Amino acid sequence: MANTPQRAGSHRHFGQVMRVTSSRLALSLFITAGFVVVEALGGFFANSLALLTDAAHNLTDVMALGLSWYAIRLTEQPSNSHNTYGYHRAGILVALLNSTTLVLISLGVFYEAYRRLISPPEVKSEILVPVALLALAVNGITAWLVRRGDQSDLNLRALFLHLMGDVASTSGAVIAGIVIYFTRANWLDPFVSVLIGGLIVYTAWGILRETVEILLESTPRDVDVEAMVGEIMGVQGVLGVHDLHVWSLTHRLRTMSAHILTQDIPISAGTRIQDEVTRLLRGRYNISHATLQLECAGCDPDGLYCDIDGVVRTRQTS
Repeated sequence: MANTPQRAGSHRHFGQVMRVTSSRLALSLFITAGFVVVEALGGFFANSLALLTDAAHNLTDVMALGLSWYAIRLTEQPSNSHNTYGYHRAGILVALLNSTTLVLISLGVFYEAYRRLISPPEVKSEILVPVALLALAVNGITAWLVRRGDQSDLNLRALFLHLMGDVASTSGAVIAGIVIYFTRANWLDPFVSVLIGGLIVYTAWGILRETVEILLESTPRDVDVEAMVGEIMGVQGVLGVHDLHVWSLTHRLRTMSAHILTQDIPISAGTRIQDEVTRLLRGRYNISHATLQLECAGCDPDGLYCDIDGVVRTRQTS
C-alpha cells in the first residue's frame, strides 16, 4: 500500500506527457499536410525528382504522424479483460508500419533516380531552391515538435528519425538546386535523391529491426542474461533460477518471468526474497514488471530457459 501514491503519481505524469505529445503531433500533422500540396506542385513545375521525392516522403509523414497520434491516444486506454497488458504495443505496430513504408518508398526512389541518371531531364532550379528551403523550415519545425515528446517511446523515435530524414533530404535538395542553377548539372537532382533514399533506408532499418525483435519477444539487447542470473543467485536464499523469460512490451516497458529455487521456507521469507530480486531487476535492468514463482529445492527444474516445443512433444508422445 505504501507504493500506491508513487505509482499513481507516475501514471498521472505519464498521462500528462502523452497528452502534451498528442497535441504536438496534431499540430505537426496539420502543418505537414498543408505543405505536401505546396511541395508537390513545386516539384511538378520545377521538374525536380528531389522535390517530388521529398513531397512523397512528406506524404508518408502525414500518415506516420496520423498513425502515431492514434497510437498515443490508444496507449492511454486502460487494461481490460480482453487486453490485459493494455494497448502498449500499438506504438510498436505503428513503428513497424512506418519503417517498412520508408524502405518501400526508398526502393521506388532508387528506380526512378536510375531512370533519370541515364537521361537527366532539365530541372528548374529557380523553383526548386525556394520550395526546398520552405520544406526545410517545415520539416525542421515538425521534427522539433516531435523531439520534445517522449523519446523513450519507439513509436516517437521512429517518427523523429522519419522527420530528420526529411530535414536531411531537403537540405540535399537545396544544395543540388543551387549547384544546378550555376552549373546546369541536372544529373545532381537524381543523384541527391539516391543519397536521400540511402539515408532513409539506413535510419529505418534500425527501427525496423528493433520492432521485429520486440514483436518476437526477444531479450533486450542490453540485457546480459547470464550476468543477470548470476546477480539473482547472489540474493540471500536463492538456490537456483530456471524457466527464465525476459522480453519487452515496448521500447521502455520490460517484463520478466522466472522460477526461483529456495529452501522450504515460510511465505514471509519467500516474500522477502521476491522483493529483493524485484528491486535488483528494476534497478539494474530496468525491468518494471517481474513475475517470480518460488519453488522449493526439491523441485526438478527443466532448465534455465523453458523449452515449450519440447514440452509439447513430450506430451504428444506420452
